[in-house]
Amino acid sequence: MTNNDMTKPVDLQQHAKGTGSLRTQRPVYMDFLPPCNNACPAGENIQAWLGLAQEERYEEAWQKLVEENPLPAVHGRVCYHPCESACNRTATDSPVSIHAIERYLGDTALEKKWKIRFNQYRSGKKVLIIGGGPSGLSAAYHLRRSGHEVTIFEAGPMLGGMLHFGIPAYRLPRHILDAEIQRIVDMGINVKLNYKVDDIAKEKADGGYDAVFIAIGAGLAKKIDIPGQAAVKMMDAVSFLRDVETGNAPKLGRKVAIYGGGNTAMDAARTAKRLGAEAFIIYRRDRENMPAHDFEAEEALTEGVKINWLRTIKAVEENIFQVEIMEIVDGKLTATGKYETLEADALIMALGQDTDTSFVRKLEGIQFKNDGTVEIDHTMMTGHKGVFAGGDMVPSERTVTIAVGHGKKAARYIDGYLKEVDYVKSDKHPIIGAEKLHVWYKTIAPQREQEMLAAEERAKNFEEVLGGLTTEQALYEAQRCLSCGNCFECDGCFGSCPEDAVIKLGKGNRYEYDYNKCTGCAVCFEQCPCHAIEMVPEMVVVHKSEGLQMV
Repeated sequence: MTNNDMTKPVDLQQHAKGTGSLRTQRPVYMDFLPPCNNACPAGENIQAWLGLAQEERYEEAWQKLVEENPLPAVHGRVCYHPCESACNRTATDSPVSIHAIERYLGDTALEKKWKIRFNQYRSGKKVLIIGGGPSGLSAAYHLRRSGHEVTIFEAGPMLGGMLHFGIPAYRLPRHILDAEIQRIVDMGINVKLNYKVDDIAKEKADGGYDAVFIAIGAGLAKKIDIPGQAAVKMMDAVSFLRDVETGNAPKLGRKVAIYGGGNTAMDAARTAKRLGAEAFIIYRRDRENMPAHDFEAEEALTEGVKINWLRTIKAVEENIFQVEIMEIVDGKLTATGKYETLEADALIMALGQDTDTSFVRKLEGIQFKNDGTVEIDHTMMTGHKGVFAGGDMVPSERTVTIAVGHGKKAARYIDGYLKEVDYVKSDKHPIIGAEKLHVWYKTIAPQREQEMLAAEERAKNFEEVLGGLTTEQALYEAQRCLSCGNCFECDGCFGSCPEDAVIKLGKGNRYEYDYNKCTGCAVCFEQCPCHAIEMVPEMVVVHKSEGLQMV
């Protein structure tokens, strides 16, 4: 164009849609963001690996998955799958069972001993990771993939952190956890167990590390004072679960009370039940307002755990608990002044956990929130240059998947810091909701449920409660994905175009338009089930000497 030209949108609605050279709109192939990808705290490209699984390219699907998350067999079991809550398939029947397919891929990879493909180059930079839980393992994995030498210092006897000590074996079998951790270590990561760091600056200097990532978990139980508590055998849930894990399960007596309403309380109660005790939970709110996920409470109840809702312990005398009955009025918890007694031989406190950050306070420049968590900037760096933090010790929700996401995010920024190049996260595409889909091939195909051990069987031992999918079931489930927002080459546009304006480019290359033929009728747009086509207004070149010319 010359200086006499300008480009601007022109309202050509006075022309009928679909009139060749006077087309008012044109179809454009687009890539949008599926809601499952957007909801994943670990940042997985769920739709991409589901698409490969649909084609039975399972190893490729697994390789795509582990580009973002190194623990798929673990996450397929313990993640609370917010991706499924966001899944557009719920508008048709039920969400795609993403976690079950992820577990299938993870288990298949372990069974077939698939190896992670990554560039083996070495950058010459060294990173120290303090804490070998999910966040630390994730950071180590992604930093190693970026070519850096990584060393993990872990205070405990094994890697895994709360994966080992906070999640019982009936939810996460230890051979699965250990195998996925070992695969990360085998990439060339140095590990030092039973080593508690006291002086971060000294460790950094002595080891010649270029950066540090602190990822210690929340292993300190919150405590409250209950009058007479010394008269009863009392322990915290984290210590209880850790002792069971290490083969030092305490003697609980005939009846055990668990005080709290979170996921840890449910795990503690279900574990006590497996140890032969009659377990019941005391929680001050109702089921609707408990922090535990509803399915966790349902599984506990099914296994015979009793839950005393709207109860709070006021005093203990030997094995008798005085509890006050509570009520919720206008959304607020209110004491009623009414009391009852419950009997138990032991009390397990499950009121939440804190992080022991005392050693971090020795480092200059570190700032803390009122709750004791460490302040970080958008790069996950603390106030001390070169020292990053993530996982349970920074402000956020405390889940395994969020911790793994923190480790990946920190690794990206640490890599940029080491290379002296700012890491810039790519902009997100617009999210596609169910209301934008045109699913002309709608078929009711409900989610394939995973088999569970019978309640009377599972409460007797620590065998895994939830079963996995067969290959046939995993394929069925993967094929339920609607590929929201991204072309999966269904040929809907190609078959519906009345002008033969859609050109097939070959498998994997999608399509393009011949705009000399396209009339802008929007039939392809209406036939695209996943909204990978957008109709956009024509741009018109206004030239002073030549009049209107379509772009």
